[in-house]
Amino acid sequence: MCGIVGFTGTQQAASLLLEGLKKLEYRGYDSAGIAVLGDGGIRVEKISGKVEKLCEKTMDGAAVPGSTGIGHTRWATHGAPTDLNAHPHLSNDGRWAVVHNGIIENYASLREELTARGCAFHSETDTEVIVHLLEYYDAGDVKTTVMKTVARLEGSYALGVLCADKPGTLFAVRESSPLILGVGVGENYFASDVTALVSYTKNAIYLDDGEFAELTPEGITVYDCSGKQIEKPISRITWDVEAAEKGGYAHFMLKEIMEQPAAVRAAIAPRLRDGEVVLEEFDLTPEELREFNKIVITACGSAYYAGCAARYALESLTRIPVEAVLASELRYADPIIDEHTLLIVISQSGETADTIAAMKECRSRGARALAIVNVVGSTIAKTADWTLYTWAGPEIAVATTKGYTTQLAVLFLLAMSMGRKLGRLDDDRYALLLYDLLRLPKLIQNAIDLNHAVPALAKKYHDSPSLFFIGRNTDWAVALEGALKMKEISYIHAESYAAGELKHGTIALIEEGTPVVAVCCNEALEDKTISNIVEVKARGARVLAVAFRGDRKIVSQANDVIFIPKINTLFSPILAVIPMQLLAYYVAKENGCDIDKPKNLAKSVTVE
Repeated sequence: MCGIVGFTGTQQAASLLLEGLKKLEYRGYDSAGIAVLGDGGIRVEKISGKVEKLCEKTMDGAAVPGSTGIGHTRWATHGAPTDLNAHPHLSNDGRWAVVHNGIIENYASLREELTARGCAFHSETDTEVIVHLLEYYDAGDVKTTVMKTVARLEGSYALGVLCADKPGTLFAVRESSPLILGVGVGENYFASDVTALVSYTKNAIYLDDGEFAELTPEGITVYDCSGKQIEKPISRITWDVEAAEKGGYAHFMLKEIMEQPAAVRAAIAPRLRDGEVVLEEFDLTPEELREFNKIVITACGSAYYAGCAARYALESLTRIPVEAVLASELRYADPIIDEHTLLIVISQSGETADTIAAMKECRSRGARALAIVNVVGSTIAKTADWTLYTWAGPEIAVATTKGYTTQLAVLFLLAMSMGRKLGRLDDDRYALLLYDLLRLPKLIQNAIDLNHAVPALAKKYHDSPSLFFIGRNTDWAVALEGALKMKEISYIHAESYAAGELKHGTIALIEEGTPVVAVCCNEALEDKTISNIVEVKARGARVLAVAFRGDRKIVSQANDVIFIPKINTLFSPILAVIPMQLLAYYVAKENGCDIDKPKNLAKSVTVE
């Protein structure tokens, strides 16, 4: 969720920190602040609201001189989004400043302890206990003080620490929350995301849990939790700053929708060789695959819905039972999982807290975990037994688009590879599926091109108080993601239902003028879905259908139709979701919503 940045060098820090915070705005936040160490000590400037307001307050950083500093965008967890609760937090003696992502689970007992010792608190946050612990343990050695403080903390945290007694030095600490070090020449950085670093350096060090680093303009030293110096490899950031810019589009979300043909091609093409799906990162033998008698997919949000959509392909092609379970439920479910379970873990960021916890719980029971993630070096990628990267590139908009479709593409590759190796996918069916897989990037582009009328449809449906999305089988999985897209960026109430369940209660909510989006891309079940369309229309619903191009049945039943190119039903979710994304985007635009940064949401949910 929140974002943190740090800089030490010879340049003025404040302007760099503010630029870094702008790059992190997409993660979601409600307040922002910076702390800079200058000749007069540490100066903190923070404000509730947008980074733009902080820029105005500080004259784009010119009013806060100094060459070492830390910055933060906060998404409120403990305490309201106010100026006092915003980060950075300053110690009572003014010598320590801290920024923090994550949750300090034992903050209440620490706060009680520090209050009993006469410490005055000024905010409602869990973070403030950290800066007062630093002051309490300070005996003149900054590194030791940081280590003693961190030893008292329970929970998840990425910390940036600034001490007035140590000019030019920053400390960065990681525990279950992302933190990346940027390696420069005569200057060094840290951030919670590479998007804040790529304008300045392409060289990065990824900290692991329990590690911390000391940064000066001359270099970076990394330590383990005992304070022993360790060597860490320097990784190269492979994408450039243009990938994180809008490139002429009105919003990142629209840009990322349009990038989906290229993103899916990048996910698929390197893994198709001589007519075969080749997954080098998951190169198990048929004998090893036969050890699995169950597949469990776990994720949160859109990644979970990608798992729901891909479940049908995995089960159909491997003939292994597959279930998709929300990570926030799985971690507490006492699941029946053992060494014969293949756990598929899906996360765009690779840092989703509930998903990490679910994976650890299942692995403790013997399951082996295959991660499908976008971010290289992320916690999930490093914790899993195997990792398949989606190679989607940076996704800036909070509402995922290309992240979702590349996850589906990789899951389809996995289903085909496993089915082929297990001998459960015959040559003819394999050839037909491979043909469609090769065409996916082109078909996605066709799905975008076919939907030039979506902006007009958005004008028709944007003022609806509520929308319902229905479908069956693979279509229901798409409807789940469609409803989520609509509500998260347009703020319109939207719900998805399995079409066959309408008569079991939900149809009571349908009244004159209620919009219903019906996904009809599963040909074997189309007549069943059409019967549900007839049911809701009989009660006054306006029906917008999504169907394969050339489908005449649906035209006679729906009020409006959005077409997609025809493809094998198992792969249809990757095309059917495209008009859902576009509809949500244009409805949100009609409603004047902040499309890239919807209210109350964060890009990466790194707390429970």
